[in-house]
Amino acid sequence: MGKTASVDVLDTEGWKETWLRFQNKTVDYVSDPGMWMAILFTVVKILILLIVGRLIIKLADKIIDGMLEAREKGPIHFSRRRTETIGKLVRNIVTYVVNFILILMILSQFNVNLGPVLAGAGVLGLAIGFGAQSLVKDVITGFFIIFEDQFAVGDVIQVGTYKGTVEEIGLRVTRIKSWTGEIHILPNGTINQVTNFSVNNSLAVIDVNVTYETDIDQAIQILRETADAYYEKSMDIVKEPQVLGVQTMGVSEITLRLTAECKPNAQFGVSRDLYSLIKKAFESSGIQIPYPRVVTYHRNEKAEL
Repeated sequence: MGKTASVDVLDTEGWKETWLRFQNKTVDYVSDPGMWMAILFTVVKILILLIVGRLIIKLADKIIDGMLEAREKGPIHFSRRRTETIGKLVRNIVTYVVNFILILMILSQFNVNLGPVLAGAGVLGLAIGFGAQSLVKDVITGFFIIFEDQFAVGDVIQVGTYKGTVEEIGLRVTRIKSWTGEIHILPNGTINQVTNFSVNNSLAVIDVNVTYETDIDQAIQILRETADAYYEKSMDIVKEPQVLGVQTMGVSEITLRLTAECKPNAQFGVSRDLYSLIKKAFESSGIQIPYPRVVTYHRNEKAEL
């Protein structure tokens, strides 16, 4: 029993000495001015790196804007929408590259050996290249979309069931904003067939029904005068409207057709305005627009005697 008690006392004293040494080392480390100066210098260096990185990105943005403006004034002209799209893509690439270099430089401030990190990144890149083929496909498709000028920022396009205005073309995804405000995010690799409504002028087609009792020549003349008056004050119609005449003859109506070439995607507003003006012009001229009517005949018969 006495021997066991002495061993316990020695163990307790050993733990106390270890704990005291740990406390002394911790206090010495924390109270060391050189350590705090090293931490302070590291923090200052990281802040300087972050500030320099942000300045480089802003400077690169200004240089890109200047190059694009010079390109617009040069002999080879790009459309403004394509210029904006290429500008956004180049800015994204510059931002990614600068941020990647910043991460490496910050790691070096913590005495991290970058050789194994870069080697591991290369191996990881190969693994991602084989395993994430869809990501590579998205990036490559994004480049082809931009440089083939399939569509650009600000265009109204339809991809499958999604239709809207292109908000952004990124390295991996394209963002489309519908007319009701939803944002559709589509991976570039899934964009197989695109309908672009912003490349050429649009066509407003206005079909107006009149009754069979209507004077066709008078109705066509009113259509022409109304369309010409609207063309004089409208900024959305690019060519003089054309009255094509009788389009179809239905059961109870005759359809007259009017067409107007408009700026891209302006046909809807032009159609609404012309329909309103044509209805007012027909009403003032006494021309009736057919609508369903119910006529009831009462037949009185006398019984034969």
